[in-house]
Amino acid sequence: MSQKPKPGTLCVQAGWTPKNGEPRVLPIYQSTTFKYDSTEQMARLFDLEESGYFYTRLQNPTNDAVASKIAQLEGGVAAMLTASGQAANFYAVFNLCEAGDHFISASTIYGGTFNLFGVTMKKMGIDCTFIDPDWTDEEIEKAFRPNTKCVFGETISNPGGHVFDIERFARLAHGHGVPLIVDNTFATPIHCRPFEWGADIVTHSTTKYMDGHATAVGGCIVDSGNFDWMAHADRFPGLCQPDESYHGLTYAKAFGKGAYITKATAQLMRDLGSIQSPENAFLLNLGLETLHLRMQRHCENAQRVAEFLQADPRVAWVNYAGLPGDKYYELGQKYLPQGGCGVIAFGLKGTRQDTIRFMDSLKMIAIVTHVADARTCVLHPASHTHRQLSDEQLVEAGVRPDLIRLSVGIEDIDDILADLSQALGTLA
Repeated sequence: MSQKPKPGTLCVQAGWTPKNGEPRVLPIYQSTTFKYDSTEQMARLFDLEESGYFYTRLQNPTNDAVASKIAQLEGGVAAMLTASGQAANFYAVFNLCEAGDHFISASTIYGGTFNLFGVTMKKMGIDCTFIDPDWTDEEIEKAFRPNTKCVFGETISNPGGHVFDIERFARLAHGHGVPLIVDNTFATPIHCRPFEWGADIVTHSTTKYMDGHATAVGGCIVDSGNFDWMAHADRFPGLCQPDESYHGLTYAKAFGKGAYITKATAQLMRDLGSIQSPENAFLLNLGLETLHLRMQRHCENAQRVAEFLQADPRVAWVNYAGLPGDKYYELGQKYLPQGGCGVIAFGLKGTRQDTIRFMDSLKMIAIVTHVADARTCVLHPASHTHRQLSDEQLVEAGVRPDLIRLSVGIEDIDDILADLSQALGTLA
């Protein structure tokens, strides 16, 4: 092709290019191990002197094809699949941090990630400072320390629907010589490519829109290849100093733009596991082939639902960046001009019992823990996904006690609106 393929083409074609007589559809390489004819050849693989496959915990052809597709969609140089989005976010940060280090995160992130950063990683000796992304530059600057290693945020926050000012946070992070990591799960590369706005590393819970059908848990880390690790060698010894577990190899010198993902694979995946199974990667690839089509329908439906809810007198408030007048409308127009995602946050007038009655009255729309797949579903985060947080932490994370997270699917819009209407009717 003379021109660079567009995202819709990459969704269908990227990652797997069969040779003459090979399967047209990406095969599942359901094998833990791979055969070689000589001891020396396998030794070179173990020393990272050659690329190839020897054990699926580290690399697998099915996984690599899907990771390559996601890297191309994001405009990155390399990617690694993980067993879940949580594993992706953990590895993305842990690949840069060790005991005694510090990083900064937006407070408005998914509750599970908030707990990972604020509780679990703290037990490992890694400290996280949560900042309100609406703070001024001066307030955010105060959060940086000499041992800060990265900044983290979500393109569209789960569940509040806040839009992250990627360009601004990239500038702040780079001013302190650290990379910006952006969880792009809700927007997907169909609607936002954070690398184009200065982000350095992108993560995904592929469980959500990328899979799209609630069939396979998974995650992914993508590296832009743009951050110059050696320019900040003292800050990133794991990448810029010899790794004795690989005979003194230095990742940044040996692998250049591929250093970050190579280290994450050869070191973290080697030692911690959390691989995505080849079968799950195969299912993920099927979802990716229609991602560009589904995201358009998700956003069309969500816009209609957000407008419907905003106009209903029983609804107290609606957060959706596609609504003119929304707090994040301008940022949405900047970063998400083709639409954001299908997730809406809103609250009802009345009591918590009214919220429960409304949700329990829905017929087609299901109450599930999941979000961002083909079927419309609903959740009350304060009672479910964020119930481990205190009231103070809920406020800090931007999750109001009355917040309902509605994930609008790709069903016929008239049926979605009818179900919402009859459930709201129970409150009249």
